[in-house]
Amino acid sequence: MLQLTHTDYETLRAHGEETYPHECCGVLLGRSEDGANIVHQVVRAGNTRTDSAHNRYQIAPAELIRIQRQARGLALDIVGFYHSHPDHPAQWSQTDFAEAHWLGCSYIITRVAQGKADVTNSFRLSGTSEEDKSFQDEPIEIMIKQAVASPA
Repeated sequence: MLQLTHTDYETLRAHGEETYPHECCGVLLGRSEDGANIVHQVVRAGNTRTDSAHNRYQIAPAELIRIQRQARGLALDIVGFYHSHPDHPAQWSQTDFAEAHWLGCSYIITRVAQGKADVTNSFRLSGTSEEDKSFQDEPIEIMIKQAVASPA
């Protein structure tokens, strides 16, 4: 299961709308607890693909290292990635699968149809190595943060 706040969910969907008709991409920072990837922060990344940004994405290695250091500084881990599929289903492609290497991470895909985010799905990259990795459908649980009452 993937857990994230409504604000973070809407943030990654809005990112897809802003970059339409190109794919957006980003990283999910959080913790893995009791089989769930719990997102604490969504970090936007630049799509460095210049040959086919409308249907492919790539995060520059230097940017990914910077984001990983940012996570460590917050005592968090990279628990997933997200990207958009402009005018295509919110399902992983063979390219998405071939380029997914972070076992145990969640991979969120949002379909952006005619500039509007509509369907968002998540897939967990399971397995123990590149040879037996697979994507598994993963439920998304939207968490609504409760306001904390201050003591009287």
